[in-house]
Amino acid sequence: MATRSDDLPFDLRSLLIFLAVCDAGAMAVAARRLGLTQPAVSIAIGELETRIGAGLFDRAVRPLALTPAGALLRQRASALLSEARQIAPVLREVGRGRLPLVRIGLVDSLSRTVAAPLARFLSGRADEVSIFSGLTAAHASALVTRNLDVMIGVDDLGDISGLERWPIVAETYVLVLPKDEAPVRTLAELEALAGRLKFVRFSARSSTGGDIDRHLRRLGLELPRGLEFDTPAGVTAMVASGGHFAITTPLCVLEAKEDIGKLAFAATPGPQLRRQLTLVAYRHQLGRIPLEIAELVRERLTAEALPAIEAAAPGLGAAVTVL
Repeated sequence: MATRSDDLPFDLRSLLIFLAVCDAGAMAVAARRLGLTQPAVSIAIGELETRIGAGLFDRAVRPLALTPAGALLRQRASALLSEARQIAPVLREVGRGRLPLVRIGLVDSLSRTVAAPLARFLSGRADEVSIFSGLTAAHASALVTRNLDVMIGVDDLGDISGLERWPIVAETYVLVLPKDEAPVRTLAELEALAGRLKFVRFSARSSTGGDIDRHLRRLGLELPRGLEFDTPAGVTAMVASGGHFAITTPLCVLEAKEDIGKLAFAATPGPQLRRQLTLVAYRHQLGRIPLEIAELVRERLTAEALPAIEAAAPGLGAAVTVL
């Protein structure tokens, strides 16, 4: 029967036989170790080579030597079989209510508030927990390629099916200025401010940076490009050092709260710009865990982040809405 183009070129049993021959250096020795006949091993290897379309062993030498294709398959086959052997133990752990691994990507502006409580929560439900802070774009790519299980960020991946989404928080962007600067109320005053101070940007690699750049263009403002940072702490620290201003969010400011006393805040002139952080996960993959994570993050924002923002900069908490 012809092999369909979408058939896998091997099964796990053929890989097991292949690796046994690699380790033994001879088909007869591998057959004895596996409890098979030598012809059965030889046929299995021949069928594997036929389906792959490449020779795996140089049969002209003793012990058998691997071809380049065989060496690559040996490396990949070992990893595949190792993963396969873990399936049954993993399923047993899931049946007992625990997961082997949970990987979550967390936008930088939530790290200070929720990373530790999130780690404690997930440690009670999984044997291994990985929490990655960084840019939403990187986390979105990792989620799509199945290198993350959950992400919380600016992008809700609305064009991708099979995902569940839980809104977390929305916040309005604000101007952040050195402490001694007067409030800015009009676009003309903002342009004048840009003549006295340097504008610090979030990098164009970040979703926040892209949002702010597009908003400035809509307002008709062309602020000179100079310093850019990937992290909220870098932006805030630069403004706190003097001679600079920025557009950021209250949660971003909280990431560098030791600098808040050196800063002043004001609404951005013209139409307001807002962002929303959303938890995104694969539907049905982790049961209720994504919802429970969303509830935990909302609770920590309400109980800790908002009071901290308001205490450090009265009135700034009004720009944040827990959803």
